[in-house]
Amino acid sequence: MIVMIPLMQLLLFGYAITTVVRNIPIAVVDNSGSAVARAITEQVRVTQVVDITHYYATAVEAERAIVAGTVRAALIFPENLAQRAAGGEPVGQWLVDGSDTMVSAALLGLRSMPLHLEAGVPAGAYQAASPSFEVALFFNPERRSEVNIVPGLTAIILTMTLTLFTAVSLVREREHGNLELLITTPIRPLELMVGKLVPYIFVGIIQITIILGLGQLVFNVPFQGKLLNLAAVTLPFIAANLSLGLLFSTLATTQMQAMQLTFFFMLPSILLSGFMFPYDAMPQAAQYIAEVLPATHFMRLIRGVFLRGAHAGQLLPDILWLLGFTAVMLAIATKRFRKSLD
Repeated sequence: MIVMIPLMQLLLFGYAITTVVRNIPIAVVDNSGSAVARAITEQVRVTQVVDITHYYATAVEAERAIVAGTVRAALIFPENLAQRAAGGEPVGQWLVDGSDTMVSAALLGLRSMPLHLEAGVPAGAYQAASPSFEVALFFNPERRSEVNIVPGLTAIILTMTLTLFTAVSLVREREHGNLELLITTPIRPLELMVGKLVPYIFVGIIQITIILGLGQLVFNVPFQGKLLNLAAVTLPFIAANLSLGLLFSTLATTQMQAMQLTFFFMLPSILLSGFMFPYDAMPQAAQYIAEVLPATHFMRLIRGVFLRGAHAGQLLPDILWLLGFTAVMLAIATKRFRKSLD
């Protein structure tokens, strides 16, 4: 605790955490097919604020990609782009996912960026519009921070409480002398692991109901999705944290050790999951670490369902990852417990 906590905080805050948002994945919809659009796209790209990852034929496809979380914004060019540029009018429109206020603020900074156009525009005809682009903020047009925080808070609270509850479960049985009684029963290790998980699933459901319910009542955070989709993304995350806690309980010999393991896991979960700092602003190495954490995947899931109204099918990769994580952690915990039986 003395050595690892300051070391971890130094590395995370000094290397991985930054508030300067860069490389935001966006899409481009070019309805003009003109050289002017290509010139503007290149000028937007070189700002390094965005990373153009997709091109779509229509704005409807781009909106679906924003809802699914494939991109964070879309730049739409109209058919009469050259005429608008020649008249000094805004040359395009940004469709922005406003559920993350830091990302939307970075994209809003491009609204009045200076543009230098020549192709398809008469020399000297274009004067920078104020603003250069129109912006439509989806899901959080008022840019209220609580809209971003409340759903993300569920990931942090569930990670902390559920991992800790199960991390001390077997350790507590061992310290109280009850583990020998469990060993002598005909129950199999996997059955014991699952039996330890089931009660805490209901604890997780109660907690997420309290957080999101009060978020709506007290902070007026809108719920855009459906309860069935919310359950489809929440239950795999609850199971992932519980299975990880069981693994910790097989590694620790005392409840203090179990709590220390949980704390070490909590710190990167808070800082790298996208709850406090944008995932897209992190360096590549930090993103690789973040992808291992269940909280990172659930942050995308809960914001997608709760704020953007996405359905589970659109978020399937993150759901499958949580299910796979649960299976792996549960298998390792069961194997380690079986070894202790020997």
